[in-house]
Amino acid sequence: MKDKSSTKYYLAAFGVFLAMVGPVAAEETQTAETATEASKTNPQHILDTIQQFLATRGTDFALNLLAAILIFVIGRWISKLISKIIAQMMTKAKVERLLVTFVQHMSYFALLAFVIIAALDRIGIKLTAAIAVLGAAALAIAFALQGSLSNFAAGILMVIFKPFKVGDFVEVSGVQGTVQEIQVLTTVINSLDNVRIIIPNAQVTSGTIQNFTANDTRRIDLTIGVSYDDDLKKAKQVIESVLKADTRILKNPAPTVAVSELGDSSVNFVVRPWVKPADYWDVYFDVTEKLKLAIENNGLTMPYTQYDVNIKGKTA
Repeated sequence: MKDKSSTKYYLAAFGVFLAMVGPVAAEETQTAETATEASKTNPQHILDTIQQFLATRGTDFALNLLAAILIFVIGRWISKLISKIIAQMMTKAKVERLLVTFVQHMSYFALLAFVIIAALDRIGIKLTAAIAVLGAAALAIAFALQGSLSNFAAGILMVIFKPFKVGDFVEVSGVQGTVQEIQVLTTVINSLDNVRIIIPNAQVTSGTIQNFTANDTRRIDLTIGVSYDDDLKKAKQVIESVLKADTRILKNPAPTVAVSELGDSSVNFVVRPWVKPADYWDVYFDVTEKLKLAIENNGLTMPYTQYDVNIKGKTA
């Protein structure tokens, strides 16, 4: 009794599979359409249907099933091969690794989807209605995730056009810091005070991007004021000597030292040395301090703004 019961369950499961096949078994099950609901679920009826199907179209169905399996196996192998070739071509073209991985996976799954559709179509399963439903669902999901999709698209554009790379010091969306990661949806930046800041990629690409380390050199801009009573030529020589003594300051382009303004209480020099981006802040702080000490040690004066306040009132 136990073996007969198991056989009935197997027959019922195979009957459900035949119902999914649809067009292939439509002609062989026409006699069952006039049967009652009870007879359709009867194991004996299912057994008779299977026997009739195998007797009339069993060979054709077996061949189609074998062809579908071959289509899937070979198609899957070809999909992997094509996606791998695409990835190798992009790698040789020195495309960003993140984009290479993304394109490789997307191309593989897109090709595999066509293979699956072709295999199912071979055994008579039509997916036209299912594809339409999936398309409508994809459209609804796209509307619901439009913010994430815009960040995703911006991330792909950043990988392609490379406005900055990991390790660059940038200013984006009003934030300055060193780029730590460029992800598909966000960009991670560490600020000057070592705060981890995560910015959506859409905000990064929608505004101005300042990359301070993209070029090989960077200019430091300082303003140094001396008194009107001081010797301007001597002041200029003192400033230039400080710049020449610092080996981190580049000889080419040459630093600029020139009178830029006759201020209210001082004659102002612009001091513009060129350095490598990695040395910018160290040189900025060191030169500022050394200029102050050198001017004072050479008998020059760095004046500061003074105000005379006169109070008028009635005297006693």
